[in-house]
Amino acid sequence: MARLAAVQALYQMELSGAGVEAVVREFDAHRFERDLDGQRLAEADEAFFAELLRGVVEHRVKIDETIAARLAQGWRLDRLDATVRAILRCGVHELTGAGTPPQVAIDEYVEIAKSFFGVGTETAFVNAVLDQTARDARAA
Repeated sequence: MARLAAVQALYQMELSGAGVEAVVREFDAHRFERDLDGQRLAEADEAFFAELLRGVVEHRVKIDETIAARLAQGWRLDRLDATVRAILRCGVHELTGAGTPPQVAIDEYVEIAKSFFGVGTETAFVNAVLDQTARDARAA
């Protein structure tokens, strides 16, 4: 649940321009212990949520470069759906900087993609980008 909340927080930050600390405070005060898309967030690890969100923001330039390197020629990161960008940013951060086992990170973010998009192009794209990122990280 912390990962889902982090994706939604990144989306919110992108649309509103809010800073990371303001969003962390908002989620702590108003979102956890409530329903989010029909799911209770009571079980969300709030410390992990905050750490993940701060890590993505701190390393966003490198994360975005990693994602952009996996896009088809002529595509830019800003052409991706904002939710897909948020999912990929969290996933790439966990794969490259947070020490999460690759299969755990990939599985978690593919499931989050499925919750937003079902089984389709966006979910397959998330899986492919994260899988390639994990392979590159292992090879480095």
